Amino acid sequence: MIRQNIWLIPALAMLAFLPTTTLQANVTDGTASYYGDRFDGRRTASGVRFDKNALTAAHRTLEFGTRVSVTNKANGRSVEVVINDRGPFVRGRTIDLSKAAAREIGMLGRGVAPVRLEIVDSGGPSWPAGKTPALADAERVLMDLF
Repeated sequence: MIRQNIWLIPALAMLAFLPTTTLQANVTDGTASYYGDRFDGRRTASGVRFDKNALTAAHRTLEFGTRVSVTNKANGRSVEVVINDRGPFVRGRTIDLSKAAAREIGMLGRGVAPVRLEIVDSGGPSWPAGKTPALADAERVLMDLF
């Protein structure tokens, strides 16, 4: 078992030298998509049930509970959503919106839209007490590997 994971030692050593500032920008541009009706009522990664009529979204790295303003760059319409799930899992997509949020910014017809994301309020500390942001980010990377 130890020999199989011997590559972790140099990987952890390299992660120790990451800068100690948060890597998540407050404003980013990307592409949004939205959840279809078939996900309504299923549990999200945060443990709550998905409600297509709530103003929620999925993001790969933002903390659960983070409030994000999402602006459709094509028409200027905005909506504020709360992150409660992980995703999207399609290359090139930045955020998955609930159907209600997608309706608010006018993207139901096309299904995807170029958007600007702005963090309004963090869901809490982005790392547990006593840990640097670099260590918290390194742990997330390692968790994604397994």
